[in-house]
This record gives sequence, C-alpha cells and structure tokens, in this order.
Amino acid sequence: MFDYDVIVAGAGPVGTVAAYALAQAGIRVAVLEAGADCAEDLRASTFHPSSLEMLAELGVLDELLPQGLKAPVYQYRIRQTNEVLGFDLTELSDVTPYPFRLQAEQFKLARLLAGKLAAHPQGAMRFNSRVVHFMQDDAGVSVAVETPTAIEHYRTRYLIACDGANSIIRKWLGVGFEGFTYPEKFLCLSTTWPLQDHFEDLAPVNYVADPDEWRVLLRVPTMWRVLVPAHEAATDAELRGDAKKREVFERLIGEGDAVETCHRTIYRVHQRVATRYDHGRVLLIGDAAHLNNPLGGLGMNSGIHDAINLVEKLKPILLEGAEAAPLLARFDRQRRSVMHGFVQAQTIRNKAMMESKETQNDYYEEMRGHCYDPDKRRAYLMKQSMFTSLAEAEAVA
Repeated sequence: MFDYDVIVAGAGPVGTVAAYALAQAGIRVAVLEAGADCAEDLRASTFHPSSLEMLAELGVLDELLPQGLKAPVYQYRIRQTNEVLGFDLTELSDVTPYPFRLQAEQFKLARLLAGKLAAHPQGAMRFNSRVVHFMQDDAGVSVAVETPTAIEHYRTRYLIACDGANSIIRKWLGVGFEGFTYPEKFLCLSTTWPLQDHFEDLAPVNYVADPDEWRVLLRVPTMWRVLVPAHEAATDAELRGDAKKREVFERLIGEGDAVETCHRTIYRVHQRVATRYDHGRVLLIGDAAHLNNPLGGLGMNSGIHDAINLVEKLKPILLEGAEAAPLLARFDRQRRSVMHGFVQAQTIRNKAMMESKETQNDYYEEMRGHCYDPDKRRAYLMKQSMFTSLAEAEAVA
C-alpha cells in the first residue's frame, strides 16, 4: 500500500516544479518541506528562456510573468576600458516565444506552485515536515518524516531529493559530492536605490569585470541586487556591517553613506556534483545533486531542467509500467553530462573572466568576439540560454 506514487523532499523551485509536473500527469505526489512555508530565499532570480518554455508548458508562466521583470538585454562591462558589451536575447525570437530573461526571485515560483499543488487532486503540500530517514526495497521507499509533534511514516514508489546543498537524503545514500569550495565568500546587498541613474544605459543584468573586485548588478521588480566577492578572512559580522556596505557602494557609485539596503546576505560558494543521480528508487536533482557559483544564473535553471527531464522518465514508468532502470540511468547520464560539460565548466569560466589578472586580455577579447561576430553571438546566446545544453542532453543515449 502506497501513500503516494512520488514523494518530493523540498519545496524550492526545483522540487515544486517536479511535483507539479507529476501531479499534472495524473501521478499522486506529495511535497515534504522542513520549513513553515516556501522560504523567501533571494539567491536565484534569473529564469532563462529555455526554462520559461518549460513553465509555459506547465501552464504557470502567465501567472509568474507579472511577478518578474523581463530582461531581454544583459551586459558584460569591462571596468578598465569602460567597454559595455551588450547581448540582446530578442535575436532568438525565431527560436523561442520568450526571448528574454525573467528576473524574479525563486520563492515566487515556489510559492505559486505550492499553492497549486495544495489544491490539486493529485497533489499534497506538507510544511513543517522534514525527511530524516528512508529505506528502499524492490517495491518502494519507506520514508520517516519529522514534524513538530511526531515522527510520521510514509510509503512511496519513488523519493526525489530536492532538499538542498546539505541534502540529508544524499548523505544517507553515501553519495560522493565531488568538487571544491571557493575560499572567498560572496556578499549580496539588496537595495531600492536607483542604480540605473548612475550608469549610462544600464541593463537589468550586468556582469562587471574587474580583477580588483568584480561585481554583478541584477535588477528584480522592486530592488537591485549587488553581488561582490568577500575576503575569506572577513567575519560575517564585518561583511554585514555598515562599513562594508559603505565601501561597496562608494566604489560603485560614490554614495556609500546614502545608500540603504534591504538585505545583506553571505554565501559560501561551491562547485560540486554528485557522482550519480539515480539510486534505485531514490533520485537526486537540483542543489541536492549539484552546486555551482551564481555567475550566469545557471544553477536554479539547471535544477528545473533536471526536474522536467526526470518527470519525463517517471511518467512512462508509473503510468505505463515501463522498465525503470534504463530510463532512470539515462536521466542520470543526460543531466550529469550537462552539469559537467556545460554548467560547471561555464560557471567556473564566468568567474575567471570576471576576476582574472593573468589572462584578462584573452578573456576580454573572447567576449568581444562573442559580442561583435553575428555567428559567434548567436551561438553564445543559445548556449547561455541553455538551449544548446538541452539539445546535447537529448542526444545522450
């Protein structure tokens, strides 16, 4: 006897996308979330065109669009030369009906989908419910869940881990999480200050290359987010302090004292990939399966792509009785090949391009080539929008 066909651990954007796609397919699914709601996490805020197409197919994009900011143009700015290299996604209008990035905080999608799941005849949302243990056998998975008052037990055919970078499910599986952690921290400062008034033609998304201190300036509907590197020796209190805020905005716009912030958030940044995503009836996706630095906005989007890929494998298994092992092994091969071949490589390269001292001129010349050569620019836009990686994954047998 099964309580659900699938249990999803974690109600972030990746977990809720997976669960809602399953429910829409007629598969009984529950999301178990440790928190009291979908946390207002500000880390990810960029949805690429390829992901927007997936959300449109799920029938939720029309509700998400008004909550975000359309950003067809993003810029790569070189501080030493004051060059602005612009990339316009409307050049891909013949490829996608959504030739723009949508700047919207990740919790907006998670909360939208959580509400739909709670009302769905095939879905269930359970907050304050943390998966603490599981045991799988040939028929299914027994899941132990901690709630505020008890340990509850559920039986499911499959368990999907979307429980984040510190996934307890991945840890219980004993899966290797190979890679490295950057020595420096990343500091994100959010402000309603009109940064666009201080730069000429500032786009909603800007990568500012500077070997002394790179920056990312991202606009969401109600504020700007400024991401900067922070020295590993600095304490969290120092990084969140007014002196650091003043220093960042003084260097940025010359008005360090005047700018007020809404949030000051510190991140440790990792480049890690699980050695395998499929483990019998337990599957890893999103941050539970891979982590990368945020330069390029590829992390959440690759997690959404994981979710849709996995659902496409689970549908024939659960609805048609297809043999599970080869389909789930293909899911693992496809998504890990993308993670190693594109996302990890590109995000590491993005960081190097922003901060390199030794090879900065080579990197800058490469970006000029992407910008000014029409064929190279189109290929670059296709790659950064993650259409290329989707096609490459589909080609993996």
